[in-house]
Amino acid sequence: MILDFGGVLTTRMRLNGQAFEKSEGLEPGAYFAALNENPEGVRVYADLEVGRATQEQWNEVIGKILGIDPTDLMRRALANLRPETVIVDAVQRAREAGIKVAMLSNSFGLEPFNPYAELGMLNGFDAVILSELEQVRKPSPVIYQRTLDALGLAGPECVFVDDHAQNLPPAEALGIMTIHHTDPEDTARQLDALLGQLAA
Repeated sequence: MILDFGGVLTTRMRLNGQAFEKSEGLEPGAYFAALNENPEGVRVYADLEVGRATQEQWNEVIGKILGIDPTDLMRRALANLRPETVIVDAVQRAREAGIKVAMLSNSFGLEPFNPYAELGMLNGFDAVILSELEQVRKPSPVIYQRTLDALGLAGPECVFVDDHAQNLPPAEALGIMTIHHTDPEDTARQLDALLGQLAA
C-alpha cells in the first residue's frame, strides 16, 4: 500500500491553503496562483521538490510574490494541515494485517520546517520516499519503481493512493492498482475492501 502525504494522509491541501490566505490577509486564490501560475513560483516549487532549491529559497521567492514576510513561510503555509484520521486509521489496520505500507510524497522540504515530523508521519511506515531525497518527483516512473524496491514488492502486489489524477498513470504502467483520492471515507472503504479480499 503506497499513499501520498499532502491531501491523502493529511486533510485537504486546498482547505489548508485557503486558511493560510485568510490568516495572512491575502486575496482568495493568491497563494494558489503563486504556486501554480507565477513562473518563478512554479520553478522554485519544482526545484524544492527535487532538492535543487532549499525550503528557505522557496520561502523567499513565494514571500516576495505574495508580498508577505518570508520568515518560516512554509511552516505558516502548512499550519492548518492535519492528519486525515480516517486514512491514518486505514493504514494502521493494513499494517496490523501484515500489509507493507509506504508514504510517497513530492517534498515540501525538510529544513527548517519538517512537515512530516511535525504531523508524526515519519513513523508507522515500512518505507518513506520523499522526492527531495530521491531527486526525482511524481509523476516520474522512477520514483514509483524506487518505492516498490524499498518495499521489496512488485507492482501488481501494490495499491497507490493519490489526490492528483496525473500521478496515477505511471503507477498503473508498473502494474500498481490505483485509487484517485477524492473523499477520505470512500478511500478508506476501498482500502478496507482490498484488505478483505486479501484475507478471504
